[in-house]
Amino acid sequence: MTTAEVIVKEDAFQIPTYLKMPLALERGKGCLVWDAEGTRFLDFYGGHCVTLLGHCPPRVVEAIRYQAEHILFYSNAVYSSVRANTAALLTQMAPTGLGHVFFCNSGTEAVEAALKLSRKATGRSGLLAMKGGFHGRTLGSLAATWNPAYRDPYTDVLHKTHFVPFGDLEAAELTLMGNPDIAAVILEPIQSIAGIVEAHPAYYQGLRRLCDRHGVCLIFDEIQTGVGRTGTFSISEQYGCTPDLITLAKSLGSGMPVGAVLVSDEISASVEYGDQGSTFGGGMLAMAAIKATLETLVEQELMQCAPTIHTWIRTAVETLGFSVRGRGCLIGVDLGMPAKPVMAALRDRGVLVGGSADPHVMRLMPPLVTQPQDVNSFRQAFEQATQTIKP
Repeated sequence: MTTAEVIVKEDAFQIPTYLKMPLALERGKGCLVWDAEGTRFLDFYGGHCVTLLGHCPPRVVEAIRYQAEHILFYSNAVYSSVRANTAALLTQMAPTGLGHVFFCNSGTEAVEAALKLSRKATGRSGLLAMKGGFHGRTLGSLAATWNPAYRDPYTDVLHKTHFVPFGDLEAAELTLMGNPDIAAVILEPIQSIAGIVEAHPAYYQGLRRLCDRHGVCLIFDEIQTGVGRTGTFSISEQYGCTPDLITLAKSLGSGMPVGAVLVSDEISASVEYGDQGSTFGGGMLAMAAIKATLETLVEQELMQCAPTIHTWIRTAVETLGFSVRGRGCLIGVDLGMPAKPVMAALRDRGVLVGGSADPHVMRLMPPLVTQPQDVNSFRQAFEQATQTIKP
């Protein structure tokens, strides 16, 4: 099928919930993808920040193939060696004290589970979240998502959430003091869709102290910052504080639909049979993908590549007069002009990037296997695109 044929057929049968690039991708390898006509693109978007190891990483592909030939799936009604080994490896890589895991199928499910765990552990129901934050589209996670365009149609069924400005420790403290029903504080350590917005490390440390003082769980939504994308397995390691719960998804399975919650030993001790469940969470195929992803990260020392790739891209962008935000391979470029025309011009030149809620900020989410020649290709296309689109 041609790209045009794919677009017509897909639009005919899917409900119109996604505004898509006019592309039909059929193949990927490393930093590159190809469309139905064989046109090649440099992928610095990664399908919503997913392909951390690049497309079709060999070890992950082989692990999925091997697992599929043995047993595709059985639920948590039974034990599984691949699940046991994956859980052990994942918790070994987690920050100290987060020695347990709950597996699910997506980021929003991971957030839902983290919220339920915090409410069970504290006996409270309230929630404090950040303006600008995004945590998912199912009703529990949607209650913690700031964008009114997502929340407003469902406010009558959403749990009440206290929203405070991201980075404002005093506002968080006042809210906790005035609302003793709050069970958890949830935040993206770097607000990605908001435009790659980050606070000072002292802010996260201060939130940790506040949560301890008020008996509140601290949840880091690391669905985008986690699994080594910012240079350490959890970005909390760079801030010098450890949350009670960390949600993971996206990069964790290298493209397989997976989600997980890393859970503190204290909260894990409060869990009882039946508190949470998932038919497909922890399925063998997903576990094989996670295990191979983590093994690749460790054995090839890829997390250590994130700061280097960041420096390459920062240098390339700043030499052209634009500023850069973020850490590792989660990068925002402040264009000082509307980003959408620049993104389209980049796509026309064979480079895929992402946008954000800030209309002037373009997001780059390159894989950890990015090489200098890939950055050079991006720089050339970016220079041409920005020269074509005048502020």
